Amino acid sequence: MKKRYFLILFFTGVSVCKSQINIDSVQTLKEVSITTYKTMNGIGHMKDNDGQIIYAGKKNEVLVIDSLDANKAINNTRQIIGRIPGLNIAETETGGFTANGIAFRGLNPVQSIEVNTRQNGYNISADSYGYNESYYLPPMEAVKDMTFVRGAASLAFGPQVGGMVNYQLKDGGPKPLEITTSQTIGTNGLFNSFISAGGTYKKVQYYGFLQFREFAGWRVNSQSQQYSGFASVKYEVTKKLKIGLEYTCLRNTVHMPGGLTDSLFKQNPQQSTRARNWLQSPWNILAATLNYKINDKTSFSLKSAFNYSERDLVWKNEDGGPEEKDTITPSLTYTPREVEHEYFRSITNEFRFLSNYTIKERKQTLAFGVRYSYSFLERQHGGNGTTGSDLDYTVTQLPWALHLWGGDMKFNNTNIAPFIENTFKIGDRISVTPGLRYEFLKSVANGYDENVANDSNSPYVYANNERRTRSFLLPGVGLQIKAFKNTNIYANYSQSYRPITYDQLTPFGTLAKIDPNLKDASADNVDMGYRGNISTILNFDAGLFYINYKNRVGLVNRQNDSTSYPLITNTGNSENKGIETYIELNILNGLLPTSKFGKLSIYNSYAYINARYYSGPYAGNWVEYAPKNIERVGLNYKLKNFSINIQYSKTSMSFSDAANTVYAADALVGIIPSYQLVDVSSTYKVNQKYQFKLGINNLMNEKYFTMRTTEYPGPGIIPSIGRMIYAGISATF
Repeated sequence: MKKRYFLILFFTGVSVCKSQINIDSVQTLKEVSITTYKTMNGIGHMKDNDGQIIYAGKKNEVLVIDSLDANKAINNTRQIIGRIPGLNIAETETGGFTANGIAFRGLNPVQSIEVNTRQNGYNISADSYGYNESYYLPPMEAVKDMTFVRGAASLAFGPQVGGMVNYQLKDGGPKPLEITTSQTIGTNGLFNSFISAGGTYKKVQYYGFLQFREFAGWRVNSQSQQYSGFASVKYEVTKKLKIGLEYTCLRNTVHMPGGLTDSLFKQNPQQSTRARNWLQSPWNILAATLNYKINDKTSFSLKSAFNYSERDLVWKNEDGGPEEKDTITPSLTYTPREVEHEYFRSITNEFRFLSNYTIKERKQTLAFGVRYSYSFLERQHGGNGTTGSDLDYTVTQLPWALHLWGGDMKFNNTNIAPFIENTFKIGDRISVTPGLRYEFLKSVANGYDENVANDSNSPYVYANNERRTRSFLLPGVGLQIKAFKNTNIYANYSQSYRPITYDQLTPFGTLAKIDPNLKDASADNVDMGYRGNISTILNFDAGLFYINYKNRVGLVNRQNDSTSYPLITNTGNSENKGIETYIELNILNGLLPTSKFGKLSIYNSYAYINARYYSGPYAGNWVEYAPKNIERVGLNYKLKNFSINIQYSKTSMSFSDAANTVYAADALVGIIPSYQLVDVSSTYKVNQKYQFKLGINNLMNEKYFTMRTTEYPGPGIIPSIGRMIYAGISATF
């Protein structure tokens, strides 16, 4: 029986808080939690400003993770953040990618490439511009809350069209030492062990966790193993100055089962035509923080994050498509595999300043800042690997090849981006927040790559300090009207920008060819809505959105003589418009004030998305990865120490390419069918220390998929996981 390792992270500390008081006057008071957001049942909205960031007039949500019943052992995205309306998920974590991808409003969810992904306020993706994919996400057991900001994030966080998501990790808390441990087992060989420790000692606050997860996999050849860890120390130098240091790491090994054709998927979605595909993505992030409070009205912060990470891949490559099985040759050996490496090095510095001041005795808020980042990527692919089946990155040079690698490119990006916003209060109810962000971006490329265009006699194309410099100004404005005590009307406009990424410039791990005339994409984002809560009875947010997306980059099929091939190119301009609504009603202990029978609430998260091309060769077609309807209906019930959540999810069909291909024999493009899922999670608290968890994901064992791909971890259809049962116990000391 395979050994399992239980990992323990132990921080020791003693907290002594002394003050000169009269012992006879001591009273025990109820615990008070001060937060910067308003929530009901774990979901709510940010206040007008928090720290050095303005949220007034912006579409935003907050999720308090500990308040949710969900499968956090495998970061079940659908359950944990499914309440956010319009959330579309690429469920690929168990198929070869190291994390599920997300998107909103009909944008591309694969590896969250349209979203600015952050942890504790700093970037955790490989490169915010050149390669903004997320191979690391923190374990949900360590996350305190998540903040979502839609398209308006372009001013304060960056120009990504899909906005920003921030994973805020837990901190040490006021106790000298608190240890939490959680052990989870489940079907398909799931074992997850998590332990954290934190506390406060005098002026020092600390927190850390270690996680070990092992998963045999729902499909054949899909086992995975990962270790993740985090350590944070914060020091209060003075009442005004706080500094901190954080380190995050991930070590994993993923066996990739590859993709399937439509016929293979219908026959048996758990099968695999690949047994020799492996992936590792060691991730390291070191961050330093500084917060200084000048006075009660003014403060500034500085965050610096250094990412030292990579992605390593050895596989039976995509040639022949998913229907070509990896069989033994007449010489009684497998064909040599292909070896790929990517090395990421980036540093990002963000300075933020916020000050509250008055004009005619009315409070106004000014926020400004600047980001400087430098990133480097070395991408090696097409290496001739071994004929073995285990994890082996050995590369040998082919006799006829000029180089060891099929391509070895080095890219670097330099980005400087100042921004400024100001909230002007007009009367007691209305505020207007205009702003500007300026982006300067310089990209440099060196190295060589395969000449897939076959436009010369050389098998390679070379780059020698090829430079591209761009600068652009992004305006934005937000409006907020306080309608009643706890409700407000919001509206926002902002411009977004998406420069061409590295994977759109080089044919790395893909069957697709690259259009040499690719252009950067940009977008206009507009949204408006009405949100708030009515006492403890009703929580709601209903709004409209519109995205004018120009020079979209997508995938199309092209014909070359008698064969077809996918091409990455600008597919035209599109409009994404629709409705986003979230409504949650407390029935028991809310609408019905009695709590005798416990607390019962129901919620509905719904989005209607109409995303079509309006110009270019695909005018009138549906935008790829943009389902028309996404709906999740849930029920929460709590009685004393027992709580349960039942959630129904339905996502309508979508296309995987701009040509709206219905079917292709190689399964690289085609329809992504609609699917319906039911998830159930429950918790029983013995006391304040112990909790038992039990749940079922995909209760009806729906066979479905959310992604087709021309590259790893495919090519072809990447099936999502079937029914999964899990159980766990956690304890806090």
